[in-house]
This record gives sequence, structure tokens and C-alpha cells, in this order.
Amino acid sequence: MKIAIAGGTGYVGKHLTKRLAERGDMIYILTRNPAKYKNTDQVSYVGWLTDGSDPAKELPEIDAIVNLAGDSLFGYWTKTKKDRIYQSRINTTYEIYEIIKQLDLKPEVLINASAVGYFGTSKSETFTEEACEPGNDFLSEVTEAWEQTAQQVKAEGVRTVLARFGVILGREGALSLMALPFKLYVGGRIGDGDQWISWVHIDDVVGMIVFAIDNKYVEGPFHVTSPQPVTNQEMTGRLAKILDRPNWLPVPTILLKIILGEMSMLVVKGQKVLPEKALILNYQFKYPTVNSALKEIFK
Repeated sequence: MKIAIAGGTGYVGKHLTKRLAERGDMIYILTRNPAKYKNTDQVSYVGWLTDGSDPAKELPEIDAIVNLAGDSLFGYWTKTKKDRIYQSRINTTYEIYEIIKQLDLKPEVLINASAVGYFGTSKSETFTEEACEPGNDFLSEVTEAWEQTAQQVKAEGVRTVLARFGVILGREGALSLMALPFKLYVGGRIGDGDQWISWVHIDDVVGMIVFAIDNKYVEGPFHVTSPQPVTNQEMTGRLAKILDRPNWLPVPTILLKIILGEMSMLVVKGQKVLPEKALILNYQFKYPTVNSALKEIFK
């Protein structure tokens, strides 16, 4: 297959590119700086979002497009930062739509990144793809607008998948920040520890994206999460045990709100999200439990 990836030089993009190349696909990575990278037999870099770039003319006949582009959520959420988070997702997704409109032969599928933050936060509710009501906080507003922009592609006859990512566990990203206090012997739960973490191992993130590319029955919201979400208390307990460190120093919620500001919602709140579509369609999770995921990461 010939697959274009926006955001292909990021954490998920690198892992996805590696997996697709291993199975023999041709990958076209959309980037603002194509000259920064060296093309290989299977991976080519195509300029976009800059003056003079015209990816619709440079791309060959594409079978699928994966959009992973967007500014990192990490960082103090000033108004400027929040604008970057919002605009980077909406603008890049709209650009993907414009590219698809210009292509004479449309791709079969668009896999557009989204997030479980669509639902807002809750300690009591369980969300599957059947749940339609978005939340009312900043992340849910961003995610709702992000998905609405991607949905425009359906008018071009392209199967559109809204891949709602949970907290991605791997050797980079959120887990390294979560593990640091334990490595320093000052780890513990956050607040009361009852907030849900809908997590997923990076290998299953890639596996589920590939599954969605290949499976014509995957369409619309698609939860990229483990079938076994855990509470913060369960996660920190498992982390402490695997790292052989104490789990004795709870972090007060108020302290994180002071230090991190509004971004603290990423760790002090959560939602319980289940990957119902993946289970119905018989996707085989490589790491269905947090214990198996953490053991692999810290082996």
C-alpha cells in the first residue's frame, strides 16, 4: 500500500512508519522540512504547510492517509499555548481535507487522530464509541472541533476513522514523567487516586492504526485504548512494584494545580473509555493489561 502520514516524524509517527515499512508499504511523510530528512527506498518526505509546497501534486496515488499532526499538550496552558493546541489540530486537518479534494483518485481511508478527552472527565461513567455527547472542558472542545473538521472528508467518499487515543505508554512521553518520582523514591498516587486512566501501549496504538487502515468495517469514532483501563492508584501501584520502589507519597491535587495550572487536568482527572469497536471486530491486543505493558516497557 501507499500511505501518507502527517505528523510522521513524531513519537507515534516514527513507530507507525517502522511497522508499515516492515510489512512492505510505501510511506510518504508530510513535513514542513523535507530537506531535513533523507529519503529511502520505502520512505519519502513531502513538503506541506509552507509557501510553495503542493503535496497534492507530489503525492502518488495514495491508498490511505494518517493524520497525527498537532502541537503537544505538554506545557503551561497560557492563552497562546491553548491557541496553538487548537489551531494546530484544526488547521492541519483542514489541510488534509484540501489535499484530498485536489486528488483525482481519493484514498480509501483517512485515519485522523483524536483523543478520549472528547468526553470530558468522569469518575463514574464508562464511555464506548456509542456515547455521543462531548464534554464541556477545553480538551473536549478541541477534540469535538477536530473531529468535525475531519468528518468533512466523508463528502469526498473517503472512509473516515476518528482514532481517539488514550494515554500512550512507551519509553517516551507521559510514562517517563509518571515514572520519574518513583525512580527518585518519592512516588505515590495523585490526589485520591480514583481518577481513571484509559491507557494503551504504543505497540497497540500502531497495531490499531494498521488494523483500521486494513479493515473496511472500522469507521467513525474508534477508541485506541486498552480493554482494561485502571485508576491512578492501580497504575501507580503497578509502576512502583515493577520498578521496585516505594509507593508512599501521595501528590496533593492542589499542588499540581498550582504548578501545572489548567494542564493539571491531564493527571488529576480522567475518563473510563473502552475500545468496544476493536473488541467486536476482534483486534488482538498485544498488551491488554497494564501489568503486561509496564513489564515490557521496563524490562
